[in-house]
Amino acid sequence: MTIAPLGPTHYVTTPWRNGGGVTVDIAVATDGDGDVWRFGRTPIVAPGPFSDYNGFDCVQVLVAGSGLVLTTPDGEIDVREPFRPVRFAGETPIVSRLEAGPVEVVNLIGNRAKVRVDIRVLEAGRDLILGSGTHIAYAPGETATIDVQGTPYDLATDHGLRIEQDGLTVVTGTAGRVLLASII
Repeated sequence: MTIAPLGPTHYVTTPWRNGGGVTVDIAVATDGDGDVWRFGRTPIVAPGPFSDYNGFDCVQVLVAGSGLVLTTPDGEIDVREPFRPVRFAGETPIVSRLEAGPVEVVNLIGNRAKVRVDIRVLEAGRDLILGSGTHIAYAPGETATIDVQGTPYDLATDHGLRIEQDGLTVVTGTAGRVLLASII
C-alpha cells in the first residue's frame, strides 16, 4: 500500500468542456487515450448545462450549499441534500437548477470501459473496507481524522490522501467527515 498526501498547492483548475465554469482537479489519471478518471471539486454558481462525458460514469456529492437539482430527459436527479452521493451516465443531457443559490460539488468521473467508480461518506465512528485499487480520502468541509490499518491521518479542510493498494484495507473515521472515492 502507498499513501500520498493531497493538498491545494498541487490542485489544478481546469475549464469545463462546455466553457460554463471551472473544476479544481484534486487527482487525475490519464493514459494515451485521455482521461481514465478525474476527482475534483466544482463550484456551480449559475444554472446551466453539464458537459458531455460520453462513455464515463459520474458520481457527484453536494458539499456546500443546498438546492441543487439536475434535470434530465428522464426526470430529475435530486442533489439537494449534502453528503448524499448520486450517480449518472456522463452522456446524459443534464441542466442544473439552483434553488437556493450557488453550490459546490465533488465529482468523480471514470471511463466505464476502464474503471468502476464510487464515492462513499465516512463519518466518525464508522468503518469502510477498501478493496484493491486507487482510493481518495478527502475532507471537503471540515478537518477530519481517519485511521488506515491502524495509522491515524489528520486531514485539514480541502486536503486528502491518495491510497493505492492491493487487497483489503479497513479505514475508520475517528473525527469529522470525509468522502472516500474508489476507482477500481
